[in-house]
Amino acid sequence: MSDDWKVLADYTPARVALGRAGNGLPTKRVLEFQLAHARARDAVHAPFDAAAVAEALAPRPTMLLTTQAADRAAYLANPDLGRRLSPESAERLAPGRYDAVLVIADGLSATAIGAHGAALAAAILAQTGELAWAPVAIVSQGRVAVGDAIAEALGAIFAVVMIGERPGLSAADSVGLYLTLHPRAGASSDAERNCISNVRPGGLGYDEAAHRLAWLIGAAQRLGVTGVALKEDAPESLPAPQA
Repeated sequence: MSDDWKVLADYTPARVALGRAGNGLPTKRVLEFQLAHARARDAVHAPFDAAAVAEALAPRPTMLLTTQAADRAAYLANPDLGRRLSPESAERLAPGRYDAVLVIADGLSATAIGAHGAALAAAILAQTGELAWAPVAIVSQGRVAVGDAIAEALGAIFAVVMIGERPGLSAADSVGLYLTLHPRAGASSDAERNCISNVRPGGLGYDEAAHRLAWLIGAAQRLGVTGVALKEDAPESLPAPQA
């Protein structure tokens, strides 16, 4: 018997048109679900090799920083610890004349940053070469708001936070980008940020994500706002497919 839903599976990685075995799913689909769930759990708990990301970005200057979350258990149990720098890291930051700082944090998927962080960072920096960038801050056990403290301490106008997104059952390696103008430690709200989500080879590609971020930065410079007051309306950076 034909399955009218099957055609949808060609257009989405979501679990549709899985078939049926009696009142349940086919064994293959059950095993696929269990594998996806295991990958998501592994992404959350995977160790973050910050030094490897820094090495991949060489010779660009980098800083390895930590938050007040001493380990993964503390990070998951108390989100606020991941939003604040450790005292040792905070002391290393000195103000300069920077337009922006790129903060790379493991977030909820060190797997995502390990796989895509360096390549995505290279694409971002290549498309925003007119900006005066601070050294790249690579943060272990970090959350989005830690970028506010880093940018404020460095005197950077923009904080760009690249972070491993919460893994789902369709993707455990998705990266998010968050842009904040005039960030303030402990004071900037999520409504003041623009987010570019699902950056990965199977989602939004590196170059397209970097293009959209560069457009947002340019628009924010002209209008003096980010977040809900700044609507992302960047044209596609890739040429239209040939007929």
